[in-house]
Amino acid sequence: MPKSIIINNHGGPEVLELKDVKVNQPGPKDIKIRNLAIGLNYIDTYHRSGLYKLKLPSGIGMEGAGEVIEIGSEVKNFNKGDKIAYSQMPLGSYSEERIIPEKIAVRLPEGVDEKIAASIMTKGLTSHYLLFKTYKAKAGETILFHAAAGGVGQIFCQWAKSIGCKIIGTVGSDSKIEVAKQNGCDFVINYNKDDFDKKVMEITENKGLPVVYDGVGKATFEKSINCLRPMGMMISFGNASGPLDPINVKKYIAHKSLFFTRPGLADYGAGRDALEEGADLLFKQIKFGKIKIKIFKEYALSDARKSHEDLEARKILGPALLIPNE
Repeated sequence: MPKSIIINNHGGPEVLELKDVKVNQPGPKDIKIRNLAIGLNYIDTYHRSGLYKLKLPSGIGMEGAGEVIEIGSEVKNFNKGDKIAYSQMPLGSYSEERIIPEKIAVRLPEGVDEKIAASIMTKGLTSHYLLFKTYKAKAGETILFHAAAGGVGQIFCQWAKSIGCKIIGTVGSDSKIEVAKQNGCDFVINYNKDDFDKKVMEITENKGLPVVYDGVGKATFEKSINCLRPMGMMISFGNASGPLDPINVKKYIAHKSLFFTRPGLADYGAGRDALEEGADLLFKQIKFGKIKIKIFKEYALSDARKSHEDLEARKILGPALLIPNE
């Protein structure tokens, strides 16, 4: 019987339980897949901890890559044996086999490895909408990206560099500085040691930035606001250091006529056209070598608890995977 990670209660990594599960036949618009590799994302810890509440019991995990083993009667885009990658809801990618809606899957092109695909779907599609939709960064612009050595940072910074942006990246420790530079950052600041807002103003000759991309959250919000020029955009897309407190609009936004947004893949990636557009551009960047992916670490599915411990301890410096047990 296939195995899956199930959570019955919100909490720490200890609530992740590997259990035998029955996987039924796919519905008319669903496909049944055998996972070959499963992506790890920091958002998985939010679902597990209860920061993002789930109806329990629940599976966990948003992305993976695998092989289609059955298709529903109305499925149009896939056949049995196709290699696919997927991202977004419903949760449940931490599994050996599962059923997913046809609409969240894309066919893997030749030249893109299953492990690479599984590690980049959520992070890559997030990078795509941040860079080309939430704020359309332009060649020659200087932008700030927090957590530039992380999973999203590795993809985003390489992609931004490929279109001609000048990137200021922040990291949480000196050990991550070189990783951020390898990802394409022109300047790297340790936000736990230095006042990154002052450094940014030095770099920009007190002009400030048009945009800040912030997946860190509470620890970097206020100084990020300081980095922005009038009518700049603050993009808060994650909570790695904790969720933001309620925002005082008069204090933080109105004084420079700033824009603030909290984007999500569920909206920017909604619909077949949006999914295929983002995935196609992402896979092309991979195939043409514009984005180079190095898998940082692989864990057995049975070691999901350890993987979450390492995620929350900031020990994972780049894309990481769960591999279904043999």
